[in-house]
Amino acid sequence: MKKSIIAAAASALLALACVAGCASGTASNNQSGSDQGQETKTVKVVASFYPMADYAKKIGGDRVEVVNLVPAGTEPHDWEPSTDDMKTLESADVFVYNGAGMEKWVDQVSDTLSNDRLVKVEASQGIQLRAGADEEQGQYDPHVWLSPQNAKVEMANIRDALIAADPGGKDVYEKNYETYAAKLDELDQQYQQRLSAVPNKNIVVSHQAFGYLCDAYGLNQVAIEGLDAESEPDAKTMAEIVDFAKDNHVKVIFGEDLVSPKVAQQIADESGAQCKVLNPLEGLTDEQLAAGEDYFSVMEKNLDELVEALS
Repeated sequence: MKKSIIAAAASALLALACVAGCASGTASNNQSGSDQGQETKTVKVVASFYPMADYAKKIGGDRVEVVNLVPAGTEPHDWEPSTDDMKTLESADVFVYNGAGMEKWVDQVSDTLSNDRLVKVEASQGIQLRAGADEEQGQYDPHVWLSPQNAKVEMANIRDALIAADPGGKDVYEKNYETYAAKLDELDQQYQQRLSAVPNKNIVVSHQAFGYLCDAYGLNQVAIEGLDAESEPDAKTMAEIVDFAKDNHVKVIFGEDLVSPKVAQQIADESGAQCKVLNPLEGLTDEQLAAGEDYFSVMEKNLDELVEALS
């Protein structure tokens, strides 16, 4: 069904290609008069899901307009683009996606696009990837952004893509990158200092999203579900996690904002632990966005939750 949706969208786009090309040519001609070059071009950036959109906004500043394909409050693992989303990509200057297997639809969609000027950037390029769980051999863990040092690499890749699409904004993009790279270094130091002091190093989480964070700060992740947040554990796995929580004095079972807390709550109830939220930053809700939450504020809240749970 997913392939047929993308195929149908591709067919619709073919009919639009000529119209889009003519409109582009007209717009170009309209700018060829005396006003040409007087206005700064707004770079249209399309991001595959929340952290990519947040990074692009931070690096691009006022020179970019960023569209996040995945709606607020939507879990992105199994999300697929619609025909309208593909039209959006046809008119974009830059397409930012995480890669590492997070967006399973990217290759197929890219093959259907006629947008020759589109600069595509796989933000995780250059990051050493973790393998998935034993039952998911051949897959990589895509949740690289939960390590601040990895986030720095992703922002650098996005900076380079924006410069390629808009060389005139090079100084702006480099300056913004340096600002946020420094903030990521500071965040990394906070995680190192505070988590090095906690006595318990085991976290039980809703799905296998926190491996990069745990590797960076000496924690051990026990995941209820696999790389996909929508998978369901069997009874044997549930019992094993309950036993692990009891044996290792785990005080908190972490659920998530964008998936049902039912399973995490059940394990918490059976193990005598509390159920709280640890946000994998796969997406924010409308309420979180309206409150001004972003990568940094959520990561700081995650750190507070981890320190409390592990102390």
